[in-house]
Amino acid sequence: MAEFSIQDTRDKVIAIAAQKLDIDISRIKSDATLQELGADSLDLVEIIMKVEEDFGIEVDDEKAEQLKTLDDVVNYVHGLRAK
Repeated sequence: MAEFSIQDTRDKVIAIAAQKLDIDISRIKSDATLQELGADSLDLVEIIMKVEEDFGIEVDDEKAEQLKTLDDVVNYVHGLRAK
């Protein structure tokens, strides 16, 4: 199985968030909450769906509700990718 770096995962998650929230990628800090970035509940669902699609993973609905910051998303996704 291919090795994935956490930085690769972080870059892709940040790019997804920037695109979905229509904000400049340079404004995004990985420790920012999704709400701080202007995400509402629909945005959160769309971001998770795009993450699932791009990474070929399935995010548990209960776990998705617990993901508050981009770092939370990155760490969760990276854990799934590394399996």
